[in-house]
Amino acid sequence: MARPDKAAAVAELTDKFRSSSAAVLTEYRGLTVAQLKTLRRSLGENAQYAVVKNTLTKIAANEAGITLDDQLFAGPTAVAFVTGDPVESAKGLRDFAKENPNLIIKGGVLDGKALSADEIKKLADLESREVLLSKLAGAFKGKQSQTAQLFQALPSKLVRTVDALRAKQDEQGGAE
Repeated sequence: MARPDKAAAVAELTDKFRSSSAAVLTEYRGLTVAQLKTLRRSLGENAQYAVVKNTLTKIAANEAGITLDDQLFAGPTAVAFVTGDPVESAKGLRDFAKENPNLIIKGGVLDGKALSADEIKKLADLESREVLLSKLAGAFKGKQSQTAQLFQALPSKLVRTVDALRAKQDEQGGAE
């Protein structure tokens, strides 16, 4: 690869690192072209899977302000640049790796923070962002309704207590 081509490739990779919410580095040795095509399709529109040169990728990551372990750049490397929900893409990679043991998840980056392969797999175990947000909203709504019930209960309890005191005074007044 000529020097100007390398500079252009580094600039493109740097831009991808900066514009992605996550990037997952994988080793693809032993996968067929058909399997790589299937993997790309399984990642969907929110991720772009590209075979990359290790040296250029390392330079691009550094230029994007991301420090990655040198061990991630051993062997043939491909990167899944994720622009959407990183959980969905991590799940897609994990599931594909289960079916195709030749795909090895090396590690990655999430919002500029380096992640190990185990952390990527833990990310894949999470529920999607939308599901987590809806659960959080449900929890808040539940707490609000409990608080509203508490505030409604206090005045009605006070009214019942005042009525009981009034009835007691009426009894005592009538008995005397």
